[in-house]
Amino acid sequence: MNLRVPVKVVVVGFGMVGSRLVDELLRREPEAFDITVLGSEPYEPYNRVLLSDVVAGRTDVAAITMPLPDGARVSVRRGVVAASIDRGARVVHADDGTVHPYDHVVLATGAAARIPPIPGLRTPDGGLPAGVHALRTLDDAREIVAATVNSPRAVVVGGGVLGLEAAVGLAGRGLNVTLVHHGEGLMERQLVTEAADVVRAGLEGQGVIVRPNSLSSEVLVAGGRAVGIRVRDNGAAAAAAAAGAAPAGVARAGAAPRDEVVAARLIVFSVGTIPETGLAAAAGLTTDRGVVVGYDLASPDDPRVHAIGDCAQPPNGSRGLVAEGWDQARRLAEHLVSLVEPVTPVAVVSPVAVVAPVAAAAEAGFTGAAPAGAVAGGVAAGGAAAGGAGLAGAGLAGTRPLAHLRLPDDGAQPSMAVRLGALLTSGATSSRAQTDRGIDTRGTDVVKVKAGPLSVTTMGVCGPSRPDEPAHRSIRLADPRAGRFIEVVVSDGVLVGATCVGDARVAADLTAAYTRRTPTPLDPAFLLLTPVMAAAAPASSPEHMPEDAVVCRCNGVTKGDIAGACPPGAHSVEDVVRETRATTGCGSCKDAVCGLVDWLRASAEAIPEPA
Repeated sequence: MNLRVPVKVVVVGFGMVGSRLVDELLRREPEAFDITVLGSEPYEPYNRVLLSDVVAGRTDVAAITMPLPDGARVSVRRGVVAASIDRGARVVHADDGTVHPYDHVVLATGAAARIPPIPGLRTPDGGLPAGVHALRTLDDAREIVAATVNSPRAVVVGGGVLGLEAAVGLAGRGLNVTLVHHGEGLMERQLVTEAADVVRAGLEGQGVIVRPNSLSSEVLVAGGRAVGIRVRDNGAAAAAAAAGAAPAGVARAGAAPRDEVVAARLIVFSVGTIPETGLAAAAGLTTDRGVVVGYDLASPDDPRVHAIGDCAQPPNGSRGLVAEGWDQARRLAEHLVSLVEPVTPVAVVSPVAVVAPVAAAAEAGFTGAAPAGAVAGGVAAGGAAAGGAGLAGAGLAGTRPLAHLRLPDDGAQPSMAVRLGALLTSGATSSRAQTDRGIDTRGTDVVKVKAGPLSVTTMGVCGPSRPDEPAHRSIRLADPRAGRFIEVVVSDGVLVGATCVGDARVAADLTAAYTRRTPTPLDPAFLLLTPVMAAAAPASSPEHMPEDAVVCRCNGVTKGDIAGACPPGAHSVEDVVRETRATTGCGSCKDAVCGLVDWLRASAEAIPEPA
């Protein structure tokens, strides 16, 4: 018989990162935790990365729904908001009046869309005028799609990744789209000027009017509905905007105006996000640009409170990338599991089995050691450890029937699992890479833009603000007439960064080389054109793919993983998604996964049954 007191874990947030944490815990120790999930949205978890695909009409809402956690010890409360955390009582109070005790609470509250404080953008009750939207939630995407029916013109404010995707998506629906961006170049965090120019040309080729160096100064409203936006040239206002740290695409008050009105009944703001830290701050936890956590993803104020995803501010990494949030979920799951001691089976012993060795010890004048040869239950007492010899044969020596959750301040010596788990937060060298505190985050910083035929991918060392490292060797291919810009950065024989615009195949190869640390050629210029390793082949030729070819780079799923997830008689994409998580990231691998599943099904049907 196994006795276990499950560890109570409350997860606040049921988005991509919160749901991934639940899945990671269930895959490791499904019986070790009682998990309660509080999700503010009334929906099943969905892939937020693919909301721009919903806006573009490339996919529907049902297709972006993610698999639900499957476990008897999981309680998911959708549409319920965590109102407060009582750290003294170790309970979470919800807005529906329920109270949820915890041993550990995990904040995965994400981030809210930044709505800039410009005139006309707020109604008297604090809401947004009709026709003005952010793109952060499923409701946002649905409202934008509905607005396209009666809005022939649209303005997208913000030239980052999401702004580009939204602009191309709306243009694909037949709208006249103007993209307003405060900077000179698009995606200025990731792209140097030459690459940004190629991206701009690609957008204009899809019908998007790009307005760089422009600030949004006012939303024009008539009858409660947006009818246009006033745009100011950034040349006169740049200094004022920089001094006031204005959000992207937004003018500060007092700047010298040179205005132009862009008519539009649909305006989408994509000017960044604000981490949801209110719950943590109200609980007395340290917050800054997010909920401050250490390398173990726990708050320095309370080791029982953790934060992951866009709401967290760890010592390493950055927000906004789902791969990094998933990596944090994996690391935290490993850490929580390492804190739970293995359960020792408890034998059901008859009274005689216990009394016999005790009586024998009394007759022998027991002085702390069992009489030689005393046996109970088939185990020699003499072979047991001191202090428990008389009970070892009864199956009771050293038994701890209840799982014990150890925390750093419990005063107990850590178990071996805890010591091994501490590698996550030690200064040890990772077996995969030499990284800060032994935590390897390489591969979680790959940025891919989903903008129809326009392919933009960046990773690692890239952009104008990259560090000037003498060991870094940079090679570029600039071919604006062909719509291409490719740059690779190499150090110590491996790829440490890349920018690829206009060539999806090279981007896939570079991503594989970067995430798997493939040694680079002696002449890195070969990386600019020549495939460096097997990437995901087109779905029409899966038989030519090696087993270790990575198909889903967001989750590191190979062709072999997909084949293993398709046992005979169960060849379905749903099986693959459930077992491997393929397609649940950026979604770009969906065609390859579907093609592989079809090929596996056809291959199985072609095998003749034995006579």
